Amino acid sequence: MVTENVKRRKIRVGAAFALAVTGLAMGMAPASVQARSSEAVAVAAPVVTRHETTIRGQRIAYTATAGETLLRNDRDEPTASIYSFAYVKTGGERDRPVMFVFNGGPGSSSVWLHMGVVGPRRVQLDREVNPSNVPPFGVVDNPDSLLDVADLVFIDPVGTGFSRIVGVGKPEDFYGVDEDAESVAQFIELWLTRNNRWNAPKYLMGESYGSARAALLPRALMGGPTYGGVMRGITVNGIVLLGSSLNGAGTAGLSPSLAAALNLPAMAATAWAHHRIDRRGLTIEAFDAEVTAFATTDYLAALDKAAAGTLDDVERGAVAARLAAYTGLPVGAWLPGLTMSPKAFSQQLLAADGLTVGLYDGRYTLPSAHDGGEPVADDPAMGRYVPGFIAAFHQMLAEDLKVQEDRPYGAIVWRNLLFGWNWKRTGVPEGQSFAGDLATAMRRNGDLRVLVASGYFDMVTTPAAAHDALEKAGVPADRLTIRNYESGHMLYLGDTAAAFSDDVRALIRGKRR
Repeated sequence: MVTENVKRRKIRVGAAFALAVTGLAMGMAPASVQARSSEAVAVAAPVVTRHETTIRGQRIAYTATAGETLLRNDRDEPTASIYSFAYVKTGGERDRPVMFVFNGGPGSSSVWLHMGVVGPRRVQLDREVNPSNVPPFGVVDNPDSLLDVADLVFIDPVGTGFSRIVGVGKPEDFYGVDEDAESVAQFIELWLTRNNRWNAPKYLMGESYGSARAALLPRALMGGPTYGGVMRGITVNGIVLLGSSLNGAGTAGLSPSLAAALNLPAMAATAWAHHRIDRRGLTIEAFDAEVTAFATTDYLAALDKAAAGTLDDVERGAVAARLAAYTGLPVGAWLPGLTMSPKAFSQQLLAADGLTVGLYDGRYTLPSAHDGGEPVADDPAMGRYVPGFIAAFHQMLAEDLKVQEDRPYGAIVWRNLLFGWNWKRTGVPEGQSFAGDLATAMRRNGDLRVLVASGYFDMVTTPAAAHDALEKAGVPADRLTIRNYESGHMLYLGDTAAAFSDDVRALIRGKRR
């Protein structure tokens, strides 16, 4: 909580470009920017406030800066404005680590990591699992924030949050895999320059599609003649991936058999969470290891045989029996095909109780009746925690950060963005997974270390799929840390935030936990 003697106050700082930066820049030019093109673009000055908090017993004074950074094309014409929120320790050294944080989508703002685990303030729900989704919600100091070990910059990619296309910019300049990475790289380059932080250790954190963006960014940050056409020469010290989506659209993807096999452990973990199976005294870690071993050997082999028409009835029945034991569904639910989509599983696991479980987090439930089929509002997890996150963010925006905008904040934007996303890549083998980009980045940078974090109960971006992609891409195991948590897609909900943030601290401090 901000103390009485350190009052939140709004500081107007003139800027040639609105800096979504540290609040340390001084002597800047006037607030509005006159674009050197046929179209003028005005960008408001950043809003700077000062605060204190306590993290891991350490009292930290920090500056929060909220505002826009103008992007320009090679002709020096304005194309977009990226809005960001930066938290910088007061009196910190210029070589203090800095972490750039974003979520996914494509089309998501950074509100989830901002208010869930990384930022100095976080949402307070009445329960972290199956909370009420109506007000009042709360905003509290975040004891698990990473501000004690790094300055934090939350980036809302173009088209999300308050970030927007301006001037001569067009949707096709930003709404694509390479285009998105290029714009975020441009923002990071500007931020480092305007804050004199080029010599600071740099970290990237991305959740969901943000994990793909984080895997791609080292290439855009380094630059080259065949990619981007400029040499930025920026390397990063570490990357944190959450809810990893490394075999998404634009990659070769997975065979039907392998996709089914990699879905099984998360479905089984959800059955474990709801006590629908005989746990046999196993921890979730031990149970997941057992199911994953079965899924990637006997189960996958049986699925391949079934696809080839060579699976006999005896083996089919034996595999179905094991599937039933791991998932709590009857043997007949797995016959004859031996596969089930996570969606079908979510509807069947607790059907006798009239409940559907969440795909994003299998611990959450909603009544099965009157399901409207909306993939967010009707998902038992997303439908429950989204309202709290967004309400808490707007409360913090107004009361703590003193930001006043006359346009809505796009927490997640699908319209005119996701559905027109360009998944084509430049300069990589066709169908390469995003884990392949990560392996290339680690080859180029022998000091780059990676933390991959997943939730056992995430049936959308499963831990097994992330691990499979990393293994197939040949990501160096000696610089890779894999952690699974008793949580879902937002793996920091449900008493896991402290463990996750300490794993990130270990990465920054160069230690293995």
